[in-house]
Amino acid sequence: MCGIAGYWAAGGLPGADGAEAVLSRMALALGHRGPDGEGVWSDEGAGIGLAHRRLAVIDLSAAGAQPMQNASGVLVFNGEIYNHLQLRERLRGEGRAPAWRGHSDTETLLAAIEAWGMAEALARADGMFAFAHFDRATRRLTLARDRMGEKPLYYGRCGTTLLFASELKALRAFPGFRPAIDRRAAMAYLQLGYVPHPLSIYSNIGKLTPGTSVTFETADAQPVPVPYWSLEAVIAAGRSQPFPGDHAAATAALDGLLGDVVEEQMLSDVPLGAFLSGGIDSSVVTAMMQSRSANRVRTFAIGFEDKRFDESGHAAAVAARLGTRHTTLVVTERDVLDLVGTLPQIYDEPLAAASGLPTILLSRLAAGEVAVVLSGDGGDELFGGYNRHVFAPRIWRQLGWMPRPLRAAAMDMAGAGLGFLSGRHGGDRLLSALGLPASMAERLRPLAGVLGRAESFAGFYAGLVRIWPPEFALPLEGEEPAGVLAAGERFAELGTTGERMMALDAATYLTDEVMAKVDRAAMSASLETRAPLLDRRIVEFAWRLSSADRFGPGGGKRVLRSVLYGRVPAALVDRPKQGFTVPVGAWLRGPLRDWGESLLEEVFLDDYGLGSHKVAMRLWDAHQARQVDAGPALWSLLQLLAWLKVQGA
Repeated sequence: MCGIAGYWAAGGLPGADGAEAVLSRMALALGHRGPDGEGVWSDEGAGIGLAHRRLAVIDLSAAGAQPMQNASGVLVFNGEIYNHLQLRERLRGEGRAPAWRGHSDTETLLAAIEAWGMAEALARADGMFAFAHFDRATRRLTLARDRMGEKPLYYGRCGTTLLFASELKALRAFPGFRPAIDRRAAMAYLQLGYVPHPLSIYSNIGKLTPGTSVTFETADAQPVPVPYWSLEAVIAAGRSQPFPGDHAAATAALDGLLGDVVEEQMLSDVPLGAFLSGGIDSSVVTAMMQSRSANRVRTFAIGFEDKRFDESGHAAAVAARLGTRHTTLVVTERDVLDLVGTLPQIYDEPLAAASGLPTILLSRLAAGEVAVVLSGDGGDELFGGYNRHVFAPRIWRQLGWMPRPLRAAAMDMAGAGLGFLSGRHGGDRLLSALGLPASMAERLRPLAGVLGRAESFAGFYAGLVRIWPPEFALPLEGEEPAGVLAAGERFAELGTTGERMMALDAATYLTDEVMAKVDRAAMSASLETRAPLLDRRIVEFAWRLSSADRFGPGGGKRVLRSVLYGRVPAALVDRPKQGFTVPVGAWLRGPLRDWGESLLEEVFLDDYGLGSHKVAMRLWDAHQARQVDAGPALWSLLQLLAWLKVQGA
């Protein structure tokens, strides 16, 4: 991985600095993404400049340095093209391969664009990437982002100048950049814990939608991103051409396909390892790696002093079974205190994923031994790993048909007391009718309110993923997160309710929370992460599966479990899902209490038009008094306050 940045200032750069100085400052802001080199290129006549920071992974020689040029164009690239060797062979077979200078995937992509054009090069490239390409002949600048949004790309304007970069901090290094906070984005963030694309926290900057490219013919053009791949089309194709075999055949097909993908993603000129939590996703990826490696794979895990959140023992058991060389770091309260103040610099757009903190520590641990790791990201979203994929569809299927006022009244009754849902007054019969276990009663209390308020399936989903408690309403209430609702409408007619939930998670939460968290955490340690489960071929295969292949008696991810059964004992596979969660509620009552109170005393939402300080304090006090468990909502709030203090307008 690397970092890219650039500008197109047709009217000239603001200030006295020349192109090289401006580009060097933008590149310097991305130094953590690329410690192995820096390069800049500019065409001062056209007013365009490109900058690059290099993390050398494939072709460590000078032949892999960027910006990379050929006769037709200039390219800055972040990511990996996993099938680039096959693309080279295809170019050679067509007689269109250049005289190769090295063996980097960047050089392959540059040649592919020259030979086939941008659209065909994107269609044929499998990998994770974000790049900018300037066509010398047409004088066009194209920005593009990978299919699942693994790599970030921001773009927008500073006055009449077009800017782009891997992270916002590079845009802030551009002279005269004076951003304004986007109130819609801040509202969505407080409700979801992340800023959904195409928004960014700044009103004049956006995120390029995954699976799209955007081409500028002039610096002041306002083109619309064009998709070269879409999840909607993949889902539709999967439903029209479902996998034809039984579960055993689906397991065998996924086993072979995932093995091929993992082997392809193990290509590296630097040491490589894996994140291993002990969960199904990371375990199956690690198992595939070890079966294809002559040496013991280096694996890394995080543990917690709070045993309710500690999976490190399970990860160690899986590692021992697979024969990896395993290392565990137990996160202490001191680690939390030392790291929390740096989060606004690492996550330079507000991000409320509390697991981001241990992900940073895990990345630092791994970076001490390797430069690349494979992870299990994407398994939940593609194969049905979240509780909402299993239980929420049953509830919506039974009750979503009701007119909202009738449903609201019914849900008011249901949520009035836990007794109603835990066996008294017919609650056991209601749970049975919904196909839910009695143990779900406590979780259904907040769900009752969500069901009562939802105007549509998209609104139901938005309510499920919302982290800010409605009883502590901010003035922002009533404005739903538009990005999530729009995505909900896109998938409204695709598949079952459960499949629509999974599609929404893949299109929003996965890209804007999970992958943003992993990218910034790993890049802060100059570590490359790769996610085999997000390979295009795996995504397209997953959406051809039946519900029976996804969901079984043990819950979701049935076919992934079946693949893993062939490599580790069932006892290490069939256990309750824990997820990569942290005791954030306890931390805010304990080691982080002083930090939180200090922020609440220094930064006020009212000053930014983003809510009520009084409401925020009521929620804080209620949490400290143990009247509510508002850990996720308060973490979201405090991360926004910390960001405003360090990076705000």
